[in-house]
Amino acid sequence: MTSTIASAQKPRTPTEKAPSDSTLATELTAGEADGEPSRRALLGRPEWNLGFTTLHVGGGLLFDAIAYSQDTASERQFPKLNAQIKLRDFRFILGGRFRSKRPFTWQAGIMYDAATSKWLMRQTGLMVAVPEIHSHFFLGRAKEGFSLNKVMVGYDGWSMERLPFTDATIPLLADGIKWLGYIPTAHWFWNLGAFMDALSEGQSFSSYNYQFVARTGWVSATSEDRGTLVHAGMNFRIGQPDKDSLQLRSKPEAFPASYFIDTKKFPARSAMTFGPELYYRPGRVLLGSEYYWQRVSSPETGNPWFHGGEAFVQWLTTGETRSYNMAGSYFREVSPDSTIIQGASGGWGPMVKFSYSNLTNGPLQGGIFWRVTPMINWYMTDNLRFEFAYGYGVLTKLGARSVTQFFQSRIQMRL
Repeated sequence: MTSTIASAQKPRTPTEKAPSDSTLATELTAGEADGEPSRRALLGRPEWNLGFTTLHVGGGLLFDAIAYSQDTASERQFPKLNAQIKLRDFRFILGGRFRSKRPFTWQAGIMYDAATSKWLMRQTGLMVAVPEIHSHFFLGRAKEGFSLNKVMVGYDGWSMERLPFTDATIPLLADGIKWLGYIPTAHWFWNLGAFMDALSEGQSFSSYNYQFVARTGWVSATSEDRGTLVHAGMNFRIGQPDKDSLQLRSKPEAFPASYFIDTKKFPARSAMTFGPELYYRPGRVLLGSEYYWQRVSSPETGNPWFHGGEAFVQWLTTGETRSYNMAGSYFREVSPDSTIIQGASGGWGPMVKFSYSNLTNGPLQGGIFWRVTPMINWYMTDNLRFEFAYGYGVLTKLGARSVTQFFQSRIQMRL
């Protein structure tokens, strides 16, 4: 058995750009976005050659700090919102490539869930490439593939948390099979998945007996990490809720906070969700929006409709361009042109985001919540990022309107 340790690449000068990665443009690993190492990292992932497979070890760590300012109505609704520093996420990632002619990779994800104080299996499975039909097939536990924002690993997002509506309506993970494809000449991508809960019954994300997901669209770019990019996609999902009941709920883009929108449990025979995603990257600026509708078959509650989404703009003032993975059709983390280790300022990415979620329909009064979030991302190195955010949130629920202000920061480290 031989052993190698991946080393950091030579630091770029502030005027140099990250090289185009043609391998990642045509191939995915079993971890998809979770399995991608930093392409120019201060700390490389340890990697060993075991003969029949390689083995690499990765990981991540997130800490959140938050304080609140509440009006009287908000204090009545949420009396226990206290300033705190809290562990958000701690995970290990094991993965590798089998010694086979056809690209065949595996991954095991292990995460400490701070909310339940338990160790859980996350993205885990096998991925095989079939380049003859521009495809990859995945078998195991993974994200369903609905929503570009949801597909991306949380460490790579432009804001601290994903939009509340998809947190409420789309499970984080599912067990099943996915077919992913991208045809470069047509600029067309797709993700088809079928999932069931035979192995995940009782997990916090297991809210459906089975579900089917489709995501497809078009992307204009010819380069992953430079030039103008337009991404347009459409998502569709249908599933049967577990035990013929459903509960839609989400926190207000603040992990330590209470659930602001919550329908409570209600009878549900099926749920259908659909909506578009649109992104535009003219260089150092990234604009994006996603919006979704969900119809639940629930005669007892009038077959309700729910809807929500977000829109944002981020400007990388230090000149970087956020790169994109063609095969997976998602954006990556920002790689700063210069780092604080070089004595430079790192990369800076101010942004502003507006999100909206409506879980009120007929007798179901889950609430209507919107939030405006100006935010600054400081990309110190490829492994280290600091985030500062202010949020102004308004909740309308059960006839009351409340205002909560959020003062947040996060430090994240990954390998």
